[in-house]
Amino acid sequence: MNQIFRKMFNENWNPYAAVAMAGILSALYFGITGTVWAVTGEFTRLGGHLLQAINVDISSWAYFDLVGMEGTPLDRTDGWIVIGMLMGALTTTLLGNGFKIRVPQQKRRLIQGFVGGAIAGFGARLALGCNLAAFFTGVPQFSFHSWIFMVATALGTFIGVKMIRTKWWRGKPNLKAFNKVQPSKVRKKNLVFQKYIGAAVFGFFLICVLFYFLNGKPMLAIAALFGAGFGILIERAQICFTSAFRDLWISGRAVMTKALAIGMMVSVVITFFFIQSGAAAVIKVAGPGTLVGGLLFGIGIVLAGGCETGWMYRAMEGQLHFWSVGAGSIAGATFLAFAWDHLGVYHVLVEGWTPINLMKVMDPNIALFLTLMLLIGWYLFSAWWEKHFRFGRGLKLGNKQSNYPMHPSSVKK
Repeated sequence: MNQIFRKMFNENWNPYAAVAMAGILSALYFGITGTVWAVTGEFTRLGGHLLQAINVDISSWAYFDLVGMEGTPLDRTDGWIVIGMLMGALTTTLLGNGFKIRVPQQKRRLIQGFVGGAIAGFGARLALGCNLAAFFTGVPQFSFHSWIFMVATALGTFIGVKMIRTKWWRGKPNLKAFNKVQPSKVRKKNLVFQKYIGAAVFGFFLICVLFYFLNGKPMLAIAALFGAGFGILIERAQICFTSAFRDLWISGRAVMTKALAIGMMVSVVITFFFIQSGAAAVIKVAGPGTLVGGLLFGIGIVLAGGCETGWMYRAMEGQLHFWSVGAGSIAGATFLAFAWDHLGVYHVLVEGWTPINLMKVMDPNIALFLTLMLLIGWYLFSAWWEKHFRFGRGLKLGNKQSNYPMHPSSVKK
């Protein structure tokens, strides 16, 4: 039992299996609730509630009418998805003795995290979805906007990598010595204590879920359970969409990229079944707003050091930098709600453009085949890129060499 427990909570899970499971869960969640796994819409609503708390009148903000402001996060399925993700990630972190308050050595990282999070939050809501609704769960919905967002995000992460490599972004290294390691007895006592807290947190969470089931609100309970499942998966497998793109440009590593391709393939097939059985696909507007939003999102997540899912589980691990990223994400999403009509963003980038459902543009079976082929192509390209990327010398193409770094695995020891 101890061995199983250690494998479950002290070792990272296989990313391919974990992302595939996330794909299955996201498809099942859609089939049960008719909505998708998403988080930034709820961050925008939270920003609206915070503004209302300080007596800011948001009644004329059109974006809040678009996303809906009824109730509180405790009254919405999206709210419980977010709560569930945070609780799931926190539980596995504590059970695995992984919680520790971590302050970045360079305090500028807190400001950079906020700025990156704000850019990513603004871009995500401009595109009407982040790496989840506009990418991981958007592609299985056969929404064309997801493909625009994916390409734009990839380009944005490339630009972001160029930015973080500059001296003005990196700043001067902090050469202060690390804190001394805790005595073994104190450390061991703290680890045991974490497990008890983790069990208590999850127990309280399950009581809340049971309360909603018994009080005639099963959808909220279901959202909470699925959210916890997502939170457990992203924390245990360290699923980060930022690394899926960023690592391609920095080291050539494509493990997370390939894992996401597999997870979406699994989700596409199951989601196709639900749509063909009568479920209404969730399709978003495809236009310049999607392109610009994806570009900003890609830049922002690299500057921040994590995407929307990435900062959530890292924040639950005690990394204060990612609390700053989360605050920035909420601020950026809320500013987009203001800029939507007050600064003319909607009229310039969104107005006049329509949602495009690939299953209606072409035969549904062809749409399924084409989507799977594109994802397989993405997987194969990622595998090829990883094989030919060389740390220090770049991408090897025949006898020519690019100026990208070489993959660490190719360095002779």
